[in-house]
Amino acid sequence: MGRKVNPIGFRLKVNRTWDGRWYAEGDDYVHQLQQDFKIRDHIRADSPRAGISRIEIERFPGKVKVIVHTAKPGVFIGRKGENVKKVRRSLEEVAGKKIDLDIKEIKSPDLDSLLVAENIAGQLERRISFSRAMKRAIRQTMRQGAEGIRVQVAGRLAGAEMARTIHMREGRVPRQTLRADIDYATSEALTTYGRIGVKVWIYKGEILSLAEESPESSEGVYVSE
Repeated sequence: MGRKVNPIGFRLKVNRTWDGRWYAEGDDYVHQLQQDFKIRDHIRADSPRAGISRIEIERFPGKVKVIVHTAKPGVFIGRKGENVKKVRRSLEEVAGKKIDLDIKEIKSPDLDSLLVAENIAGQLERRISFSRAMKRAIRQTMRQGAEGIRVQVAGRLAGAEMARTIHMREGRVPRQTLRADIDYATSEALTTYGRIGVKVWIYKGEILSLAEESPESSEGVYVSE
């Protein structure tokens, strides 16, 4: 077994923050964590074609704020806001509190790892060649300005008897560099031969860590010329 770590968890509090921002203790923590899972599942189930990527949850006394990042805000909102009202009602039943729903548009879907992974999985389910789907996703992502992308598929590819793992990469993908802004996601394609797993890493460049951005961290540091 290889020693693998999730790139998102690896960089938490370094150059990105949590998707769930709240505090609780004991049984309240367990209850609210399970509630977060249900909220995310409800949103994705109610709008499967809206291109939903991240769902952030913030909790305040008496209300829950849900921030939905979607590539198709018009599909998620629905005609005259009907879908949003339906989603808000179902979420209030789950949370038992007032829901503040905030919708943010994803400007470049080809730079979002989850949307790219789901796109590849969808093509595999439609029996498109895995190599063709991977090359197309890589080409579109690099065209949008990414500095690197790595795509990996695993399973009974093309109906083969034995499962295998294939990966393709273009550009740089420094997975061990903490300041590297790497977006990572997984998806699954349900084919007639079984499940095919899809993993996508997208490198968008280097960003300063939270500690490096704070002015206090630079005090007392001497740099020689």
